[in-house]
Amino acid sequence: MTRAVPLAFALLVAVPAAAQSAYPFQDPDLPIEARVDDLLSRMTLEEKVRALGTDPSVPRLGVEGSGHVEGLHGVAQGGPSNWGRRNPAPTTQFPQAVGLGMTWDPDLVRRAAAVEAVEARYLFQSAYDRAGLVVRAPNADLARDIRWGRTEESYGEDPYLVSALTVAFVEGLQGDDPRYLRTASLMKHFLANSNENERTYGSSNFGERLLHEYYAVPFRRGIVEGGAQAFMTAYNAVNGIPMQVHPMLQSMVREGWGHDGIICTDGGGLRLLITDHAYYPDLAWGAAATVRASVNQFLDDHVDATHRALSDGLLSEADIDAALRGVYRVMIRLGQLDPPDRVPYRAIGAGDGPEPWTTPEHRELARLVTRKSIVLLKNEAGALPLDADRLTSIAVIGPRSDEVLLDWYSGDTLYAVTPLEGIRERAGRGVSVRHASGADSAAAVALARESDVAVVVVGNHPTCGDDIPWAECPVESWGREAVDRRSLQLEDEGLIKAVHRANPATVVVLASSFPYAITWTDHNVPAIVHMAQNSQEMGTALANVLFGDVNPGGRLVHTWVRSLDELPPKLEYDIREGSTYLYYRGDPLYPFGYGLSYTTFGYSDLRTDAATLSVGDTLAVRVDVTNTGDRAGDEVVQLYVRHPRSAVERPRKALKGFRR
Repeated sequence: MTRAVPLAFALLVAVPAAAQSAYPFQDPDLPIEARVDDLLSRMTLEEKVRALGTDPSVPRLGVEGSGHVEGLHGVAQGGPSNWGRRNPAPTTQFPQAVGLGMTWDPDLVRRAAAVEAVEARYLFQSAYDRAGLVVRAPNADLARDIRWGRTEESYGEDPYLVSALTVAFVEGLQGDDPRYLRTASLMKHFLANSNENERTYGSSNFGERLLHEYYAVPFRRGIVEGGAQAFMTAYNAVNGIPMQVHPMLQSMVREGWGHDGIICTDGGGLRLLITDHAYYPDLAWGAAATVRASVNQFLDDHVDATHRALSDGLLSEADIDAALRGVYRVMIRLGQLDPPDRVPYRAIGAGDGPEPWTTPEHRELARLVTRKSIVLLKNEAGALPLDADRLTSIAVIGPRSDEVLLDWYSGDTLYAVTPLEGIRERAGRGVSVRHASGADSAAAVALARESDVAVVVVGNHPTCGDDIPWAECPVESWGREAVDRRSLQLEDEGLIKAVHRANPATVVVLASSFPYAITWTDHNVPAIVHMAQNSQEMGTALANVLFGDVNPGGRLVHTWVRSLDELPPKLEYDIREGSTYLYYRGDPLYPFGYGLSYTTFGYSDLRTDAATLSVGDTLAVRVDVTNTGDRAGDEVVQLYVRHPRSAVERPRKALKGFRR
């Protein structure tokens, strides 16, 4: 026996990969908690401190963890922000999250997220060997103010709709295997984060009822119903307490909702506790408070501050152990500590098949999602759909007419079809399709005058333009991360007026991340279409709708007001002061849930399965919906409720059910 010990030791040294199965934490048949116990017992304090970053790998023990990747509407490798700087790769790019919201279709959103998860796995496990399996998506924030610079990242202003789509996206990312995750969904940004200019030092203030009935709803449902494994804390404070150290992380999320995975800071969040919030005297205090509040991953340099917190007695190794448990639970559920043949998703990227973003299935899904996201805002006297057999010429005009713009969280695309390209392809050789960017308004007007129809494509630039300094935007109605909008007026409305005067048969396509107060355009132009940006199939899907190959069925996810004056102060987080359709008291330009069709629908026989509803009961509501027109089309059936005799102020109406 004394001779067997050095022999076993020699085998461990000579063939470490083969001997790793000797560690209990690598035994997939042991309970997760026992495996985490064993792993933590073998890690040094230095390894534990470093594992509080976004890479929980422990090379000495053969642990290959996974980092993060952005993925609001497709895996972000490349793009305007240069994600994955080390040799980026193209991926399937869907419409911005606001466009996914406008589909009002959880099943479709779930399918898009599943495509994204497959591509993230492929990038991580194939020869690309990059990115990560923790996907920073979806954004479960509620867009309670349309001046918010990141409105494009949210599914909308309503908690029920945003929750349903959040759950769907989480499920699509994580898959349906009973044991392993396809990827881990990391929702952003907990909590009440919908202003940019003051986000690093401001406080979102509101009462307990709005916390549970509005701001927390998508996160709660994402965790409790969708099983989201991770989320990111917001920069802002809530009622004076910075979110990454807020007690609700432990009391509400960990204990109340049962979340046991990853909670990370936003980038630079630790530093901002000291510099912007002025909440702690130094980084050591901030690091200690962050870990003790239940955060277990930092998105900034935390190592020195954490060591100082340990040496000063502000933090113990036991505190770090407790925090890291959630990180390694997620790694185990991803299969990172298990033999590859035990993990079904390990086959992705392991063979010789085509890269997933090149497959017809992924391209066709991008096209389908984009088609279903398009909203018809106005269609007077049958201006749409266009009939290519009756047209000889089309003028495609405007600054957004021959480009597909990517946003800050986009990746590179393998290809992208612009509106001009899509219209030209669909119109066919018998129709002359000519183009003017609109930079020369006289040329655009002349082209419109000479054409049967003018299609004007306008909207914001989602990154505010090339080479624009961070936190700056040259156009008042544009916004982005770190910049809120200062206006709701469409700067290109002057171009629309000029083109419309030259040719009344004008169609406006608003390709935008936000609602606009387009009152003149709505009053004068016969047809208006709204769509989000970023999709690689933007032009094809738009042409399908303009020519009637596809009947538009998207619906708005925000209230479109007529004027900036109708909005409460931007930092008023008590939505009862008039924010969102729930409490808005004006006459909107377009209401939440609005969208037209090329056909008509009739509703009849509205019925319920009970006359009254008590606490804890469920009420089934049914209605018969019939297509009464002459075209196939989609209807989004929406159920709203109100409380006519409530003792406290309640929404004027609230969405509680929908089906496309």
